[in-house]
Amino acid sequence: MLPLLTKRLTIRELDGADAPFLLELLNDPDFITYIADRGVRTLVNARAYLRDGPQAMYARHGYGLWRVALSDSDEPIGICGILKRDSLPHADLGYAILTRHCGHGYAYEAAVATLTYARTELGIERILAITALENPASIRLLEKLGFRFEEIRQLPGVAAQSRVFSSGVG
Repeated sequence: MLPLLTKRLTIRELDGADAPFLLELLNDPDFITYIADRGVRTLVNARAYLRDGPQAMYARHGYGLWRVALSDSDEPIGICGILKRDSLPHADLGYAILTRHCGHGYAYEAAVATLTYARTELGIERILAITALENPASIRLLEKLGFRFEEIRQLPGVAAQSRVFSSGVG
């Protein structure tokens, strides 16, 4: 059950108080470069993104993108979770860490906790992950997590092609 606790992180569902953090994350240059420009430029936009994205997915599937924070200070540093996209046959792992917190192993730590939860608590055996074609840090992370490259695919609503990775059976 959430929250998930790791050695350094607390992972929980996003709530309305997280809108300022989401505004910052969704406008982080690395997020825009490697994930997408969601066009979220105001707190009103961030609240709508939260309501229509993560919170709607919680209601529909019981999981989604979760807030990742440093346990000692509760400072939000990123998101990590399991998504179910209509364009993919299986659930997928999603994550993003603010650039200023990259390079400390937080994405790996959050992803391990998320994948363990997905398999043991949600019963999801096969999990996909997608990255931009040119995102070497994310590709290395997925390989470290045991994901295998499957294909290059054009996903709806994404301008460039994506790499698709898989983990698990099914």
